[in-house]
Parts: sequence; C-alpha cells; structure tokens
Amino acid sequence: MISIPRVPRRPSFWMALFVVCTAAVIHGEDWPEFRGRGRLGVWNETGIVDKFPASGLKVLWRTPLRAGFAGPAVVNGRVFVTDYVETTRPRGTERALALDEKTGKVLWTREWPVDYRGISYAVGPRATPTVDGERVYVAGADGKLLALDVKTGAVLWKKDYVADYKTDPRTWGFDWGFSSAPIVDGDRLICLVGGRPDAKVVAFDKATGKEIWRALSSEDSELGVAQPIIVTAGGTRQLIVWYPGAVASLDPVTGKKYWEQPYKVGAGMTVATPVQNGNLLFFTNFYDGPMMLELDEKKPAAKVVWKGKSDNEIQTDGLHSTICTPAIVGDYIYGLCSFGQFRCLNAKTGDRIWDTQAVTKERARWASGIIVRNGDRLFINNDRGELIIAKPSPDGYQEVSRTQLIKPTSPPGNRRELEAVNWSHPAYANKHIYARNDNEIIAASLAVDGK
Repeated sequence: MISIPRVPRRPSFWMALFVVCTAAVIHGEDWPEFRGRGRLGVWNETGIVDKFPASGLKVLWRTPLRAGFAGPAVVNGRVFVTDYVETTRPRGTERALALDEKTGKVLWTREWPVDYRGISYAVGPRATPTVDGERVYVAGADGKLLALDVKTGAVLWKKDYVADYKTDPRTWGFDWGFSSAPIVDGDRLICLVGGRPDAKVVAFDKATGKEIWRALSSEDSELGVAQPIIVTAGGTRQLIVWYPGAVASLDPVTGKKYWEQPYKVGAGMTVATPVQNGNLLFFTNFYDGPMMLELDEKKPAAKVVWKGKSDNEIQTDGLHSTICTPAIVGDYIYGLCSFGQFRCLNAKTGDRIWDTQAVTKERARWASGIIVRNGDRLFINNDRGELIIAKPSPDGYQEVSRTQLIKPTSPPGNRRELEAVNWSHPAYANKHIYARNDNEIIAASLAVDGK
C-alpha cells in the first residue's frame, strides 16, 4: 500500500497557499521600464493568443492623452505614462500620469513647465517612466528629471540637467532632446545627463537625489539618445553606455571605466538599444550600420567581431536600424533596416540571410517598428499602428497574424505613404498590451480567453 502524506489542516497553511496562488494570477508579469524588466525586450507570459481575432483585439479601455513618444510602464495595477501640451511655442507643459490598469481611470497627474527650443520633433517626452518600488522616475524632453511617489504623484526630488549640470541641449544629439530613461541599480538611479564637468553619466541616490558618482566627459561628443543597460560578462556587472563616438563600459557602483570601443554614429542616432546574446553585444544605427562586440569571458573587456561596411542609408549591407531594437534568436539577428526592410542576419558574421518589406509594407526612409520576443515568436508593432505575430526563422519571413491596434498620429518628418506614424514602445503586461499615440492610451487583451 502506498502511504499518502497528510496535508496539514492548519488554516494558516491554506491561507498561505491561497495568497501565493492568487498573487500569481493577479500580478502576472509587470513591465516596469523601457523594453520591460531588464530592458531585454522579452515578454515571458503564457496563455497568449496564437492568432488575432478576425474582428481585432478586445480593447478594455481608452483614456485621452496628449502628445508624446514615451511608452508606458505597468507595475502593481498602475500604468505610468508622460505627455505634453504646447502653450506658447516652443514652450508648454509636460505631465506624468498614473492610470488604473484595469479601468484606465486617471489616479493622479503631475505637471511641470518645459521649454522645447532647439528640439526637433517637439511633440513631447521621449523617455519611458522607470518604476522602482514606491517611486517612479520620469525624464522630460528638455532635461528635467523627477522622482514621484507612485501612489500620489508627489514630487520626492527633482533635477534640471541644464540648470544643475550645465548641460547644453545642443549636444544631446542633433537636437533630438533628452530621450534616455534612467535605470535603477541597487540604491542608485543612473542617468545619461550630458553635463559638465565629466558628467555625461551621473548616478544619484534613488531615494534622495544626492549625486553618488559622475563619469565620462561631455566636451568632445554628443550625448545621443541611447538607453543605458547593465550586462554581466567576464564575471563583472557592467553598465553599457552608448554615445555618438563610442561604447563605454562602466562599473555601475563607482562609475569607473572598464573599457571603451570607438563607434561612429551619425546625427546622434543611438536609438536602438544594445542587445546581449551570451558573450556577444550587438549595436545598430541608421547611418553607419551594425557592430558586433565579443565580451571577454575572464575580465571586463571587449573586441569587435564584425562591423557593417556601408555608411550609406540606402545601400545598406547589414542592418541600419532607426528606432527598432533587433531580436537575437539562436545564431540569427532579426530587425528592421533604414527603409523598413525586415532582415535576418547571421549573428556570427553579419551576413544577410534574407529581407522583406512585408512588415512595414512601405519602402520609406525611417519606416520602422518595435520588436518584443514572446517564447518562440516575435510581436512586432509597425509604425502603421499594426500589431504582427511572426515566427523567427533563417528560412524566410513567416507571418502568423496581423491586426490594426492603434491609429498613427505623430508626424514622420518626411514624405510617407501615411501622413502619420506610431513610434512609441508599447508595454506588454498581465496578458495585455498598453499602447499610446498623441490622442489616447489603450489597453487591449492578448489573453487566450480575451479577458
């Protein structure tokens, strides 16, 4: 006879089990920062649709919003997003908003005045809010940084890069404005500031705003618009800072520089986020193309494995991304090139395997999209406002499903088939997608049951 152990009958046991199971169901997976947790562009939830309904996704709510490129963050039942309204050009008001994740109801709003003089595409803020515990950090397009209470929106501390660090907006990167979302590491909030002296990167105490360290000169190079990331290689945690001219690796605790690799970038367009795959670290930009680094396995160091040979935005040999951060799956890179070509490259050599115009439909300058990986497939938001499911394969483009998600509203700044585009990074959280344009933010279900 098999002896079956008795389950304790104590009420505390069942209550604990209920809490654990309920928490798993309620919370799912949040999206606390740009490109999700760890800035990896990976969404790990299951129970997601295989194909989109013929009638389109079920939209749970729509909340009016003003203009901006900044995507949302979703944490603990709240959606955080920023926007902008112009008052007297080029001045206006930026806002941070917290919404109820289930209903879209505005829970609080915090606003502050801004000056967009010299900023191209002066539509609104660019940086996704970064949420950490009781605080949400928001960065505006003219260099204002605020730490806000997640429950009330109260200002806990703030910085003005122009006033506090002598940052010259003209050195941010071809007048794109401040675009980098701060990253949390332990007790530090690490930000790309572009200040003086030697304050291209600054680490603040995340609770008080007190400066902990500063690193890299701002005298001879632009700040750019890159998002800092933290990787582990050579037995060392490394803060990767990509700015026009070079890629730098810093100690995130002290700001000490480990290594620096020259990398030419035209017009300050350090837009696509670096992607790590094992000991490889991949970069791409619009004008000067891709670069693959190999991270040393024994110490913090790096060397170039291969680089693109073309600095022509039309005659591209590899991957010249505009805003699209590629996905690396196995030995292959999948991304969107300078004129909207969806391409597959060999990650080891940089050789092109195939390309197609199917994702963006239109061969146009800066046609692009956003890629997020979910299991063995890619979710792609193209700039036409469509959402696509595709299977990554070196054998060719394999589209599974496509649906219209949101109306494009932002001016593309060049002649396009469509009069407007959607360039904001959505959030994937708790089996839903949260997407915004210049008029609204929406929540749509991606759950198998549509709830």
